[in-house]
Amino acid sequence: MTNILPLAMMDETAIEALLDEAFGADRHARTAYAIRAGMRWLPDLSFACVDEDGALLGLLQSWPVALADEDGEATPLVMVGPVAVLPAHQGDGHGKALMDVLMKAARTAATPPLVMIGDPEYYGRFWGFSARHTGGWRVPGPVDPKRLLAVSLQGETLPERGILGPRVKQKAA
Repeated sequence: MTNILPLAMMDETAIEALLDEAFGADRHARTAYAIRAGMRWLPDLSFACVDEDGALLGLLQSWPVALADEDGEATPLVMVGPVAVLPAHQGDGHGKALMDVLMKAARTAATPPLVMIGDPEYYGRFWGFSARHTGGWRVPGPVDPKRLLAVSLQGETLPERGILGPRVKQKAA
């Protein structure tokens, strides 16, 4: 029996160890890390999958990011990922369960559109993510354009162009 809990309930050392085991210690060089540089994951949209003893089996983090156009206008987005499961437990449905909980929470909270780097067939089939609107988006590093995915849960129109990066707070006028 597994449970899904807020990721904030987990020890940061356990989180980092799971991410290293799932993606390797060189994971920080990936483009996703550059996109969300300097941001802290969103506690209300980040989850842990634990076994009956409370051991961490998987996790999902969500991050505040934005798509900035050439005029500097930023469209807030939420970056989903990593979705990580310990190698010994991959294929057991933990990643899907984490995504299901995230999608329900994101709909309830009426979040900005979600973006991720992932498998279009998998994330499209279950949760509606696609690369349909991201073809004109740039990122700070290499990415297969077919894997840069987005979904608008509230029906917002996604911008056609821009650079994806950390969400910087706007100064009050």
